[in-house]
Amino acid sequence: MSKFQKEPTKLVPVPSTNKIPERDVDKSPILEARHLGIDFGGLTAVNDFNMAIGRTEIAGLIGPNGAGKTTVFNLLTKVYQPTRGTILLDGHDTAGKTTVQVNKMGIARTFQNIRLFSNLSVEDNVKIGLHNHIGYGLFSGLLRLPNYWKEEKIAHERALELLSIFDMQDLANAKAGSLPYGAQRRLEIVRALATNPSLLLLDEPAAGMNPSETAELMENIVKIRDTFQIAVLLIEHDMSLVMGICEGIAVLNFGQIIAKGTPDEIQNDPEVIKAYLGSGKGE
Repeated sequence: MSKFQKEPTKLVPVPSTNKIPERDVDKSPILEARHLGIDFGGLTAVNDFNMAIGRTEIAGLIGPNGAGKTTVFNLLTKVYQPTRGTILLDGHDTAGKTTVQVNKMGIARTFQNIRLFSNLSVEDNVKIGLHNHIGYGLFSGLLRLPNYWKEEKIAHERALELLSIFDMQDLANAKAGSLPYGAQRRLEIVRALATNPSLLLLDEPAAGMNPSETAELMENIVKIRDTFQIAVLLIEHDMSLVMGICEGIAVLNFGQIIAKGTPDEIQNDPEVIKAYLGSGKGE
């Protein structure tokens, strides 16, 4: 049993073929992907992808190199429009939505490669994530009217509050590009949280981190879930992280899910061992 879980999670069926944690079963899943797929020319990158995520679930998506995991993230966030299938966010169909629109609906993400505004301050990077909640218009901003200063004060306080999750508030005035790699990773998570998501997608959040930083990250992901009462879906190489904090795990291979279940079920699944875990290689 992970030290981050007081007791093993029980996954229970929801009306579709998917499963979510038992504690979330009285509420509809925050995300449901049904028969999701995308083709690039004659190549099928993802096919018949089905997944549900409970409203406070920490879920994992794992698989070998080139399995299609980041493509799934790009589909969920509308970087790519799916060739087929349905994505429901909080029960609402996201068909035809843009990346900005689904972000406002409640999905935020980080990336494999850090995408910060390196020449801006740490605080300004977080404030960019607060754009959905800015309460002044262009006119007030240009003329620096009282409402502008009021909203700027609120944004400053909120940015410091979010940075304090990772004890980064004292770095608010530092340039983002001057931070160590691990701190830049953490800042990207804070910026995503600033958009006030109901579902946070983390694409290899522990990449480049040492074991101590990874252990701290695990604690902070659980802290984020518990503090904000949101769901987290992560792609990760580090199996100790995935098995330590994820409640439901889906395994992707050649664009298709080959197994879904709890960490114990996944670790003992023969198909998973053959395709991924037994190879000793991550993505």
